[in-house]
Amino acid sequence: MKTRYLTKSRFKLAIECPTKLYYSGKPDEYRDAMSEDAFMAMLAEGGYQVGELAKARYPLGIEVAGFNHQKVAQQTQEYLQQDQVVLFEPAIMVGSYFVRIDILVKNGNHFELIEVKAKSYDSMNPDIESKRGGISSSMLPYIQDVAFQKWVLQQAYPTAEISTYLMMLDKAKTTDVNGVNQIFKINGRSNIEVHNPKHVDLQQLAGTLLNKVSVDQYVEQVISNPIVFSGGEDFIQNIAPTFATAYQSNQRIAPAIGAQCGGCQYKTSFDDQLKSGFHECWQQALGWKPEDFDGGTVLDIWNFRKKQQLIDQGVHKISQVQRDNLGEFDDEAGVEGLNRMQRQWLQINGIPSEMNRGSYYFDQALGQVEMSKWHYPYHLIDFETSAVALPFHAGMRPYEAVAFQFSHHVMESDGSVRHAGEFLCVEPGVFPNYAFARALKAELDQDCGTVFMWSHHENTILSAIVEQLAHDKNPPKDAEDLIKFLKTLIKGGERVMFDLCTFAEKAFFYPDTKGSNSIKKVLPAMLKVSQKLISTYSQPIYGKPNGIVSLNFASADGFTWLSKEADGSVLDPYAKLKIHASTLLPDNVATDSSVIADGGAAATAYARLQFESLDGETRSRIKASLLRYCELDTFAMVMIVQGWQADCHL
Repeated sequence: MKTRYLTKSRFKLAIECPTKLYYSGKPDEYRDAMSEDAFMAMLAEGGYQVGELAKARYPLGIEVAGFNHQKVAQQTQEYLQQDQVVLFEPAIMVGSYFVRIDILVKNGNHFELIEVKAKSYDSMNPDIESKRGGISSSMLPYIQDVAFQKWVLQQAYPTAEISTYLMMLDKAKTTDVNGVNQIFKINGRSNIEVHNPKHVDLQQLAGTLLNKVSVDQYVEQVISNPIVFSGGEDFIQNIAPTFATAYQSNQRIAPAIGAQCGGCQYKTSFDDQLKSGFHECWQQALGWKPEDFDGGTVLDIWNFRKKQQLIDQGVHKISQVQRDNLGEFDDEAGVEGLNRMQRQWLQINGIPSEMNRGSYYFDQALGQVEMSKWHYPYHLIDFETSAVALPFHAGMRPYEAVAFQFSHHVMESDGSVRHAGEFLCVEPGVFPNYAFARALKAELDQDCGTVFMWSHHENTILSAIVEQLAHDKNPPKDAEDLIKFLKTLIKGGERVMFDLCTFAEKAFFYPDTKGSNSIKKVLPAMLKVSQKLISTYSQPIYGKPNGIVSLNFASADGFTWLSKEADGSVLDPYAKLKIHASTLLPDNVATDSSVIADGGAAATAYARLQFESLDGETRSRIKASLLRYCELDTFAMVMIVQGWQADCHL
């Protein structure tokens, strides 16, 4: 068998769960949600930009390029024979361990091991240590990563003195350079190009924005103390050989199932062509058969914080959970609607007959109270945002919020609905936030109707734009007016946005949502149970002349949002985005990564439009897909509100 090395990423994986090593590196056998599009995730997070900027801090650094383990390890050894050298991606191979260090600085017998992370860091408020002492949970995986690299490097160079660092963008720093985020572009999946027409001093820029943080004391803690992993704890010198041997010999380490299984990336359905590592683990550990998963496990309980406690007690299925397992709570829903435990109990025990409105629960009384406070015309808005790693303009910080898109539907008192407006700004290097706020003001300033959002994200983004306007050294002329307008919509404002997600959590429950209040779950559920929505949207009225006005789905025949599969189940409207997009593709495009059906894909699409070399046709398809996706998000809010209104007989 070809040598399989324990790398730093696989060591991190094994800390999460040693059994995952068995599923790792088998893309043709096991579904792996984390690796299926690692490139897109790296692009969206700005990882490649941070990495390139870090290299600019060392202009004499040498790239160790290549993928052949033996060749790059040999090349690294040869470079390290020099007394002084800086290497990018050097390969250190010791037995069955293989690590590629982001940046390695050698000065005589002293090494600086530098791990570059696309993680924001605030030098004014460092979060490496938790308030209770010890390494914070958010930083621990990064420290363990560095500790493993040091442990391997020390074996290769036993007498060397090794210092360890994390290099991260510092949110406390601002740049005095415009256009920083357009300096590093990507052409293809590996070719990174530097565009520096203004001849910015990249070494100085890297020294300003990147913080090189010493982590020696924390790395020493990890190396000198047992590492806790799923199923046990032990010192690195004991677990690393165990992990390496299991991975090399393709042996499955016995699973230790627990609450951590809820986030397993090797989970898929039984009808998938690829295997599900999650289900194999639970079947091996519990002796289960596929049918034992019917009805769900304790991992499926919404927002439940005692999953591990139940698993330790031998409770694995939702059907085994007792009311007392949730804690003390009042059976009766109060005037404020369902609380967290009541909602969990509905998921576990089912909907009592006196609360059942035909397979779902809706708090009509709460709905009537809340809806009596709403004022027509209703404005339903949704934002698409990103947090770009490198700043757009002078005076800005890394990872500032970027609002590049919104959609806006209007509901009138006579029941009419229209897609009233939208905004999209994705031109490379253009900071969109002020134009975004200006366009939103133009949309909402015409009346005093209630403004609706789905979750607090929109509130957070508007608050961030207020801060940007207030602290901009060269603010736009209308900054004061924009700030005044935005403050009316956020917490404390006279027109504060109504959060439909919070209302859904308090007033609506349908078993298929598994307790989730995501609009992606609530909408399909509503389309199944609301006779109002079924009768209205099973017809092709959307985007049709004399139908519902649409800016992106307009056609002579209209668009039908509610349709059914062959088995009678309702087709998820977000899945229809992909079907609709396929009808618009050129004949020579079989599949298309520009189709967008969730917020994560929208943020990735924005990153592609900013930093990736794309032809005009692809850029146009991505922008069209962004517009359709965001429009569906606000129209989903329309449909859900209409369904709730019907339940309240309004």
